[in-house]
Amino acid sequence: MKLTKYIRKLLRKNENASSAKAERVFVRGCAIPHRSSAGLRRLVSPCSRCSKKTLPFILSVFVIWQVLIGGLIVLGEQYFPTTMEYLYTEKQVVSPRWLWSRANFDGIHYLDIARKGYGIYQQAFFPLYPKLIKALTPFFYGRDLVAGLFVSTVSLFFALLIFYKLIRLDYQKSIAKRAVVYLLIFPTAFYFAAVYTESLFLMLVLASFYFARTKHWWLAGIFGLLATSTRLPGVFLFPALLVEWWQQGATSHQPPATRKKPTTTHRSPITLIPLLFIPLGLIGYMSYLATKFQDPLLFLHVQPYFGAGRTATKLVLLYQVFWRYLKMLVTCEKLTPTYFVVILEFFSGTAFLVLSLFAWLRRWYPYVTFMALAYITPTLTGTFSSLPRYALVLFPGFILLAIWAEKYRWVRILYPLIAIPLLIISLLFFTRGYWLA
Repeated sequence: MKLTKYIRKLLRKNENASSAKAERVFVRGCAIPHRSSAGLRRLVSPCSRCSKKTLPFILSVFVIWQVLIGGLIVLGEQYFPTTMEYLYTEKQVVSPRWLWSRANFDGIHYLDIARKGYGIYQQAFFPLYPKLIKALTPFFYGRDLVAGLFVSTVSLFFALLIFYKLIRLDYQKSIAKRAVVYLLIFPTAFYFAAVYTESLFLMLVLASFYFARTKHWWLAGIFGLLATSTRLPGVFLFPALLVEWWQQGATSHQPPATRKKPTTTHRSPITLIPLLFIPLGLIGYMSYLATKFQDPLLFLHVQPYFGAGRTATKLVLLYQVFWRYLKMLVTCEKLTPTYFVVILEFFSGTAFLVLSLFAWLRRWYPYVTFMALAYITPTLTGTFSSLPRYALVLFPGFILLAIWAEKYRWVRILYPLIAIPLLIISLLFFTRGYWLA
């Protein structure tokens, strides 16, 4: 009798284990609880066990990076020559004065939109970021510059946290930590600490992907909508998350116990409804432009007025852009700020094309969809101008670099050796009024 009871107990235990296994879905090699609200809450909650271990790392890296960026800006003000040609903040009433350099170039346009609404040619800048600045300015006693930096700073912190947790869905801690650091030492990462949309946009994109990966489709759609209200590439989340939706429903990503009877619950059309929110940010802005300025595509048509060799009347293919830059590398005057920008743009264009191809080879299809479209779209204007800054949101590239660095010692040495000096030079150029990206 005792033996019979023991056997029944073992059989019952095995049945429970099998049913628990069948309730899990596997996405890119990572097991995620399916339809378990408690499990998803633990994954998303900032008070989770994982977050308690993560927060000290993210906070320490964030604070150290902010201190180093601030210190370099102070040194640049003391020892680096200034050009007044593009130092717009010198021509505007922006306080406090010691933060002027963080609102150069596009920054002053965002502040101007927050104060007075859209002026001439400013329709190139999408509305969410200046709206947030305007809404928060009263809390900082009318100092809109501080409000803008507050939005960027808070957004960066959460972007780093979400980036870490997104990577941890698939890879170990060392890769996640390395990817976060590699993002922060990229040559144009200082834009995260400026009155620019980079921090906010990256946070929204990462949040949309993260919630899609964890099957919070409504949250993924809402964050996607906010992303398209911040920058045009946000709309590429729509096709990327469609691929994610399809991939999650594929039988190859279900555990073996459930492959014999594929279900349609993971690929239900109902779960597509939240993704339809994503294009609404762009559609809403186009409707506003059509009503106010009688041109729904005005954000594209004003691009040539910002210089940088952009064209809005025809499409330029990628090989033509590379050919143009090869000629500039040969013909441009060396040892000038302009030549440094050309090198940085060519380096960014080449590096992220290669990274996109390797991401595709790894079958990161949702990531590659967003990355490739966000990469190729600005090049259609005939230039890599601003691509070093746009590359900051091409986050799969930094995951790949971290993976390679885990395997190859030369990557661990070469990337920081190149990126950190370029970051210092680029930061000094930007804060002293030299146009960069």
